Amino acid sequence: MKSRRDFLAHSAAAALAAAVPAQGADTPWYQKPMRWAQLTLVEDDPGNYDPAFWLDYFRRTHSDAACLSAGGCVAYYPTQVPLHYRSRFLRNRDSFGELVAGCRKLGMNVIGRTDPHAAHQDVYDAHPDWIAVTADGKPRRHWADPTLWVTCGLGPYNFEFMTEVTREIMRMYKVDGIFSNRWSGSGMCYCAHCQRNFKAFSGLDLPRTRDPLSPARRQYIVWKQARLFELWRLWDAEIKKINAGASFLANAGGGALSELDMKTIGELAPTLFADRQARRGLMPPWANGKNGKEYAATMGNKAIGGIFSMGVEEQYRWKDSVQSADEIRMWAVDGVAHNLRPWFTKFNGKIIDRRWLKVVEDLYGWHYRNERYLRNEKSLARVAVVYSQQTASFYGGESARQRVEDHALGFYQALVEARVPFDMVHDRLLDAAHLGAYKTLILPNIAALSDAQCGQLTDFVNNGGNLIATYETSLYNEWGVRRADFGLASLFGASYAGRVETNIHNSYLNIEKEMGKYHPLVHGLEDATRIINGANWVHVKTAAKLAGVPLTLVPSYPDLPMEQVFPRVPRTDIPGVFAREVGRGRVVYFPFDIDRTFWEVLSGDHGRILSNAVAWAHNEQQPLTVKGRGLIDVSLWMQKESLAAHLVNLTNPMAMKGPIREIIPSPPQTVRIRVPEGRRALKVSLLVSGKTPPYKQNGGVISLEIPSIELHEVVAVDLNRG
Repeated sequence: MKSRRDFLAHSAAAALAAAVPAQGADTPWYQKPMRWAQLTLVEDDPGNYDPAFWLDYFRRTHSDAACLSAGGCVAYYPTQVPLHYRSRFLRNRDSFGELVAGCRKLGMNVIGRTDPHAAHQDVYDAHPDWIAVTADGKPRRHWADPTLWVTCGLGPYNFEFMTEVTREIMRMYKVDGIFSNRWSGSGMCYCAHCQRNFKAFSGLDLPRTRDPLSPARRQYIVWKQARLFELWRLWDAEIKKINAGASFLANAGGGALSELDMKTIGELAPTLFADRQARRGLMPPWANGKNGKEYAATMGNKAIGGIFSMGVEEQYRWKDSVQSADEIRMWAVDGVAHNLRPWFTKFNGKIIDRRWLKVVEDLYGWHYRNERYLRNEKSLARVAVVYSQQTASFYGGESARQRVEDHALGFYQALVEARVPFDMVHDRLLDAAHLGAYKTLILPNIAALSDAQCGQLTDFVNNGGNLIATYETSLYNEWGVRRADFGLASLFGASYAGRVETNIHNSYLNIEKEMGKYHPLVHGLEDATRIINGANWVHVKTAAKLAGVPLTLVPSYPDLPMEQVFPRVPRTDIPGVFAREVGRGRVVYFPFDIDRTFWEVLSGDHGRILSNAVAWAHNEQQPLTVKGRGLIDVSLWMQKESLAAHLVNLTNPMAMKGPIREIIPSPPQTVRIRVPEGRRALKVSLLVSGKTPPYKQNGGVISLEIPSIELHEVVAVDLNRG
């Protein structure tokens, strides 16, 4: 280990003068780092922690970029900005400058972390208008530390004060960017600035309701996004005036429930970081891979970091805690499998529990050794799941998690169980250029779609694409206003009959034959006779001739007293699914919440039907198939001269509620990989076990057996030059 003296030889002045690591002329620095390290200091760290340890750990883990605490709520450098609170433990040190200098000596890129969401008493005394205000007109004390005040993210505190802080950090250290945490505010603010600015924007008073059909609430959603993107552009411009190669790197974005439009973020951000640090509650480990897919939907080939923490992310905020080693590994590698570049974050520079250190060092060491197979250029998935922020905002509102996200989670779980490689697509990017790679699109209750979006989806099907949709998909316009009929009625072969039934008890679906045969949608359920229905049902009218009806409705009947539990109408001709060929494509529409109900109760019958729907609609061999027992999350990526198939073994009793106690190796798996046309395999390797397996190559398809997967295996295929 290098000495503390070696690492701390550079002063803050030396840090300023240190050259930024050399980059290729044609590649922005954002694309180069593959492994990130974040050290989030606490106020008493200066003088009480060992920066030399951390710099040596960055070296041992082959971290090539770092995010380091700079300022905001607490400054870790000798700031000269009035009211910018310096750590009282800093004395004459420059903790941020020391770390910046040490990282640059290691050849790392460095970004500074700021956090503007809380302020000290002197800020309140000097500028009470900078503080967030509750709906009843009271300035907000911080919910966790009552000595602090919560700032307004949309007013002068960010636009003026934090702009000057950002300029100062950039002038002093010329870092590669500023990463700002909790920069977008901490809930709705009713301060004088917000009232005045919203009134000027909309002519309305700030809303007192969260109902998205309220004109004020709708306008507030639009205004807040516009205000935050204005702030984003301001900070980015000020940063670039000082270092043209640097950027503002917001802690923002994600899936349908994210407050900022991901399409705009994808246009603004040169890179982005998925801040989903660990599991909480009833969250499966594949949720980290889902983060990667959601970000990639609008970021394209830009680098995306996957932030993971050692701590427990439950509501009780045990920030100095440490997860089990296997829980950390499982969360992190599922992100890697879906193209997230790993980014470990550690709160508190003082090491309390050391058990996590080797876990990250081993993971990063493997990642470093196999980097050439992890610099992905494109996904080879042919199936994509659509997600919709406008559906969450204007249709879901306060209930978006249940009305929108739970549908997506259910379909996601079904696809993981079926081992289908798939991507995610943002609903504002449904043009031919963004959908060209996909043969099948899945719309899990994408209720709010504009006429233009419906037109894009219709074109997709008419051009040979396939579509699977559930429940109220397209029944509302982009503002969440219900239509008289589905926007996609011509594809569904079904029209809205004017009623949606909710909270249905004790209803079923009959498994039907047509001309003595069962439809592929009910494959594996031939002897079931009937299966459970969903909990919510859209009443529809058949609007086109159907070749067959695999499922029909058994209406709800009493579930008590037990003597009365028998169907009053045991058979109807009401379709439970519309499966039809439309032009050159295939369309499957479920008029009930099969995906959401699957997520709630995890009925295997529902999972099988969803899997069958994908297989029937897709009607082509997947580029990657994995057969064997267990729960395996899969993906297939192409690099410059190779393919990499990731198989993450999630077979575990704690898969749906962590943390993991131990990894349970999988049984044998049979893997088939379709090689892109015009290419052939030169070599096949298993990157985790380190083995070179025997394989067969026949008609552009590679097949091999993997005896077992502990947690993660990567089948790497070296290709001839195209």
